[in-house]
Amino acid sequence: MDTRSNRPTLDALRHLPVGEVIALPAEHLALLQSDAREALDAAKRTLDWIEGAIALRYEQRAVGARAAAGKDTGIVRFEDGTVEVSVELPKRVEWDQRRLAALVEQIRAGGEDPGEYVELTFKVSERAYAAWPERIRGAFEPARTVRTGKPSYRLTILNDVALRDSPHGPGIRPAIGGPR
Repeated sequence: MDTRSNRPTLDALRHLPVGEVIALPAEHLALLQSDAREALDAAKRTLDWIEGAIALRYEQRAVGARAAAGKDTGIVRFEDGTVEVSVELPKRVEWDQRRLAALVEQIRAGGEDPGEYVELTFKVSERAYAAWPERIRGAFEPARTVRTGKPSYRLTILNDVALRDSPHGPGIRPAIGGPR
């Protein structure tokens, strides 16, 4: 017997009471679970495809917006018609553990407490690093590597009121056909 022919579809399943779902034959539940996993995988592939296209479309504008804002990482926003594009490029800082260990020994040998500058796991807080005196930051700089994470794009359709009140509103957008 073909168990696929008389079982509910995933769309129909959403409208069934849980008691009816529980009462389905085990084979139907197994097939529905498989169908749901396949649909989820397909949706993830579709989302990856769409996000890849969005990244290709807006990457250069995001680079320009980030340069104009004097930012290497973080969030920048710009508009494309009535859509606000928000692009986040996370900062990933890594510290050379061998160099940090040597610096901890130098600090200790100089009579200071290395615990004031580094965590015992040889991680350095970015906030603390930014607040350090220049001589300390300079000593740690060779142990520090800054990488960026994967950029994420969020597109938001602006309604007329939001568009009017936006800091990127109609007054600063170029004329149709003009450069962006």
